Amino acid sequence: MAAVDIIKPIPWWREPTKDQWLAWSAAWLGWTLDAFDFTIFLLIMLPLTAVTAVFTLTLWMRLVGATASGWLADRIGRKKPLMISIAWYSACNFIAGFSPTFWFLFLFRALLGIGMGAEWPCGAALAMETWPIRSRGFMAGVLQASWGIGALLSSAAYGLLYTSIGWRGLLMIGVLPALSIVYVRRFVKEPPVWVENRRLQRLQQREVRVPLIKIFQRGLLVNTLTACWWMASAFVVGYSIGGLFPTFLQKDLQLSPGLVALPVMLQSIVFFLSGSFWGWLADRVGRRMAIIVPALLTIPITPLYLMTGDYTMIVVFFTIQGAFGGGGMHVLYPAYLAERFPTEVRATASGFVYHQGAIFGGLTAPVITFFAINWHLGFAVPMAVGTILGCISVALAVFAGPETRGKVLSAELSVA
Repeated sequence: MAAVDIIKPIPWWREPTKDQWLAWSAAWLGWTLDAFDFTIFLLIMLPLTAVTAVFTLTLWMRLVGATASGWLADRIGRKKPLMISIAWYSACNFIAGFSPTFWFLFLFRALLGIGMGAEWPCGAALAMETWPIRSRGFMAGVLQASWGIGALLSSAAYGLLYTSIGWRGLLMIGVLPALSIVYVRRFVKEPPVWVENRRLQRLQQREVRVPLIKIFQRGLLVNTLTACWWMASAFVVGYSIGGLFPTFLQKDLQLSPGLVALPVMLQSIVFFLSGSFWGWLADRVGRRMAIIVPALLTIPITPLYLMTGDYTMIVVFFTIQGAFGGGGMHVLYPAYLAERFPTEVRATASGFVYHQGAIFGGLTAPVITFFAINWHLGFAVPMAVGTILGCISVALAVFAGPETRGKVLSAELSVA
């Protein structure tokens, strides 16, 4: 009986050490609060081409922040760039609340994009390099799906506070995430795999000084290109579904802030809960299947909430969409990207690949707005087209990529 007790597997949640939980929690905080600061703007913007341009430029500037932060994270560690990024996007959102003119708002929302982009690569690398293999997919799902918690908080703030504090007040409360920097500084340690990798680079005099060039060289090029294709398609889907959904309800259906907030809040909850399921599934059937299946399931659900004026139908099926196109196909970004690239270039590669997709996501809002207004289509039709075509492209891109379930994130030098 004693022998049986010795070999009995421990529950997955007892396998991580205290330091591993603290590191994952730091990435979780940064990402969730990042979501709050970003999505609050989606709820207050109007369907004007000039305003959607702010949204677009914010997404594009994420690539600048992600590439710079990824390079910094690969050179000096994951922790400091994470702290800088949180401080950056918090300050920009706060300052934007004081905008005296449209161009002032435009500037600081664009600068916010740099901080947003900077947070993801260092936070994702920190969490995935630290976490045990057995439940890496599951915890990646929980981490990425926590964007839904941030969106839920912003929806609640919009529904409860907009009439009393206005759009300026909603942007100003975006400074609160800066408080999480204290936690990161005090409790989080660098991932041992990164520490050892940097030691080996210095010891063998094989330091990678320009990791962005490395991922486009022989050996990683095809992997990089298929990953870029996947992320570009996924961003088109994400912003076709959610980027202008509040605008669709406000302008096409003339709904009040409270009615607009309800389906967004419900979908955010389902997004978070479903992320855990798809992450769990990815640890059992593989990363590719856990992305392709929800991408394909998104397609038949899309017209059920867009091609109707029935509010109940909209709420029910947009909420259900949170489990698939709103969540399931998006939650494995941290694990799948971390596992596709070696330690020397992981943060840079993940940050660049993820946020080059934001370029395409950034085009989605103004393109949909153009067809909705200039072609007098309304928002439903162009949103549906973007969602369906994007899902097909996601499935093809992921099918063309490698399977990485069970991949060991090694400190050994691969491309240096």
